[in-house]
Amino acid sequence: MAKKLSCIIVDDEPLAREVIADYIKIVDQLELVCTVENALELDMMLGEHSVDLIFLDIQMPFLTGLDFLKVRSNLPMVIITTAFPNYAIDGFHFDVIDYLLKPITFNRFYKAIAKAGRYHNLKSGDRESMEEAADLDHFFIKCDGRYQKIYTSEILFVKAMENYILIQTSSEKHLSLMPLKTIEENLDTEEFVRVHKSFIVPVSKIRSLENHEIILEEGHKIPVSRNYAKYVQDKVLKDKVLKRKDS
Repeated sequence: MAKKLSCIIVDDEPLAREVIADYIKIVDQLELVCTVENALELDMMLGEHSVDLIFLDIQMPFLTGLDFLKVRSNLPMVIITTAFPNYAIDGFHFDVIDYLLKPITFNRFYKAIAKAGRYHNLKSGDRESMEEAADLDHFFIKCDGRYQKIYTSEILFVKAMENYILIQTSSEKHLSLMPLKTIEENLDTEEFVRVHKSFIVPVSKIRSLENHEIILEEGHKIPVSRNYAKYVQDKVLKDKVLKRKDS
């Protein structure tokens, strides 16, 4: 990342601001412009400073983070920071880069920053970053004592099985000892969606969608839990549903 990303932290909790500020100091690619306690102060700071990235808390006095996203347009990149997963899911309706659940670990923070950096460079047409992005089309997991290469484009679904995950690709299955949360944090949230406490699927492989079931390529049927149903519909369908126009 050639250019440093300038950041603003927005949180009404001093300790939460301090944690993120300390993380920013560690990462060379980041530069902290200021910290503010609420969305009204953020709005004022955006009028005075040009920034690349906002760390935005959800529950704040006067105006919540989500309300701010609803009323403010032309925003820089946003990473949500929250203690409430349901609010984080709502945040993706506003095309946020990522969400961080408190307490925020540095490992999870760094993954979000890497994603923001790739997005920023790709948007600005950075050739080196585009080549770097091409290298992110696969990862390795440990299976039966060996490291197995998994291409994300071949994944049909990921299933949690107690302490293991099952990755079903277009040609084979892979079983690895790890929690589903680990694989979820390393998949692109624009390309993959959590549809159930035990299932993650690629959006591009979805062939049909009902309230409580998804049918994937090759006929795989995946359950959609009640808690995820609305989020899944919003993310998969977006504005792609054709509607009848009466003449």
